[in-house]
Amino acid sequence: MSSLKNVPFGDPTPFAEPSWYRDWDSPYYNDSHRAFRQKVRDFVEKECRPFVDEWEERHISEGFEVPLELYRKAYAAGVYSPQFPPELGGTPPPGGFDAFHDLILNDELARIGSAGISSGFSIYTMALPPVLDSGNKAMIDLVARDVLTAKKFISLCITEPYAGSDVSNIKATARREGDYYILNAEKKWITWGVHASFFTVAARTGEAGMKGLSLFLVPRELPGITVTRMKLQGSWLAGTSVVQFNDVKVPVANLLGKEGDGFKMIMRNFNHERFTIVVGANRGSRMLIEESVKYALQRRTFGKRLIEHQVIRSKIADMAMRVEAVQALIENITYQMSRGVSAESIAGPVAMAKVLASRTLELCAREASQIFGGNSYTRGGRGQGVERAYREVRGVAIPGGSEEIMADFAIRQAIQNAQKVAAARKSKL
Repeated sequence: MSSLKNVPFGDPTPFAEPSWYRDWDSPYYNDSHRAFRQKVRDFVEKECRPFVDEWEERHISEGFEVPLELYRKAYAAGVYSPQFPPELGGTPPPGGFDAFHDLILNDELARIGSAGISSGFSIYTMALPPVLDSGNKAMIDLVARDVLTAKKFISLCITEPYAGSDVSNIKATARREGDYYILNAEKKWITWGVHASFFTVAARTGEAGMKGLSLFLVPRELPGITVTRMKLQGSWLAGTSVVQFNDVKVPVANLLGKEGDGFKMIMRNFNHERFTIVVGANRGSRMLIEESVKYALQRRTFGKRLIEHQVIRSKIADMAMRVEAVQALIENITYQMSRGVSAESIAGPVAMAKVLASRTLELCAREASQIFGGNSYTRGGRGQGVERAYREVRGVAIPGGSEEIMADFAIRQAIQNAQKVAAARKSKL
């Protein structure tokens, strides 16, 4: 398909959309991407954004959960599971789904404005791939089609109360006894756990450290599983839970890959999880700029509009510079992914992008709050989107690897790669 010059799309407010949505050309996108962008935006505008505030308030007052029918509507609209092949139940766009479709999908879904709702569109892309990559045919037949058509849901159970970013320190155990593994674990902050029919669970089958970890597919119906809803600062509709496994008998056939393969599978999976976080965070920052500019054009203080105050324009410029820089980094990473750069090679840059995106979101949330003043401190009304964004910043900075861990990992990997190149050059002399 051709990469034609762009026709402006979306909101014309400065910096509310990526440059290729505006009047800038790009080498990355084609007509398939434009059609897919329109499809996802139409769904978000019709089925999600009008209901977000009502659903969140009902959750707090009534314990209301996001309607699961939403995801079945998304499947029918072709915006749920487009990453997967049709033979498994996926809904790829005509001509196939590439890394830039993935970027568009996560970017447009982030416009829902509620991390809890958008998490339902991403958690299966983290929990299902290990099953598809390393599970046997019976497991794939049991899980894939029902999950990809949103009839059932799956969660990833990695994090524990005392093992988050330090995955190699997981305490969960799976002890082999004949045809079963006896699984004992407490998993915490498990996104979508309330709704999950299946869990992809990391547990220790061997020695301490990364070499002793394995992954299992665990159906929720097995005896000994308890799911408890957690109360969080943000992401209210994510169904986040504590999941306890008490002497759960998991069939040996439900081991994914081989014993000891778990850490490698988890690490491969993290790249995409972090990619979705980065893309969603930067769209969240754009939405804060959009709302800030619109508000500043209307609100009057000291006899003139807010936008006429130099200090307000300076705040918006500071936000915009960072958002545009993150966008360029995202598109560079996406291009490398589209060209088949290895997961190992891309891991460091993705980790660094996550740090930059989360810090950008935090700055934008703060500055938007300053621009909106008291309205950003109120649930409801003109500043409610800013209020929600401020609550959900930590849900970007911590999950998928905290900022400090990610920054350190990115630099360590860069040093290791440089040393390998230097050693290779030296060996040729």
